[in-house]
Amino acid sequence: MRLALLVPGGSGQLGRDLVDSVSSGTEVVAPSSAELDLTATGDVVAAVGSLAARAAEAGAFPVVLNAAAYTAVDAAETDEARAFAVNVDGPRVLAAACSSHRVPLIQVSTDYVFPGDASRPYEVDDELGPRSAYGRTKAAGEDAVLGSGASSWVVRTSWVYGRTGSNFVKTMVRLESEREKLSVVDDQIGSPTWSADLAAGLLELATTIAQDRAPAAKVLHCTGAGEVSWFGFARAIFEELGADPERIGPCTTEEYPRPAPRPAYSVLSNASWSAAGLTPLRGWREALHQYFAG
Repeated sequence: MRLALLVPGGSGQLGRDLVDSVSSGTEVVAPSSAELDLTATGDVVAAVGSLAARAAEAGAFPVVLNAAAYTAVDAAETDEARAFAVNVDGPRVLAAACSSHRVPLIQVSTDYVFPGDASRPYEVDDELGPRSAYGRTKAAGEDAVLGSGASSWVVRTSWVYGRTGSNFVKTMVRLESEREKLSVVDDQIGSPTWSADLAAGLLELATTIAQDRAPAAKVLHCTGAGEVSWFGFARAIFEELGADPERIGPCTTEEYPRPAPRPAYSVLSNASWSAAGLTPLRGWREALHQYFAG
């Protein structure tokens, strides 16, 4: 069954990789957030209706992959209303439109919905406890989608980086050329996820839905395998650049305060992804090497 995709947030790092990863014959419309503002109800409803109509005409299976989000974690602390509009109201309208047109929806979420005080990877049914405005809005967005009546799935991921937009990897590449020494937080642990790998996983999920093999579980975790601190991640980036990793020293979260609290441990268990018969993402270190290899 051919796919017809609508990808809100199509100009972001995940959206770009989703577009680049689609197989031949897949029709994809990937508007940027400026072209399709999720807070503009009429535009959202029209976009989903147009997707359903195009898919019916082409004999394809329509799926919405929502890659649009307010992701400015620190800014959300003082602009929670805007973050709520994009991360909660937008997905709610999108899900309602999907329900009306019987179009499945895949909503991307985050490790920030958890409190970050665990000592083992978070499972999909662990209790949520976001500690930041960003995390609160993403958790509420999950509820809005799952409670909408739409055929929907929430996919949580973490520490995403890609070739588009701003992210930790690109920041470290820039700082390597600007500073002789730098300090990076060593008491926050997570799983780096290359957006190209995440895109491939989301497209595999969309394909299983189209083939009537959709996972029974409505919440899934999909991240790069393994875990590392930001400090360890930064040193690995320097190694890929051929730079001396000893130029990076560790520091604590207290020594590098930010407006929004960060989870100390936000590793997500990928057991749900594997149980759904989906291909596990490769290890974060292997993915990082491939990212730099081009």
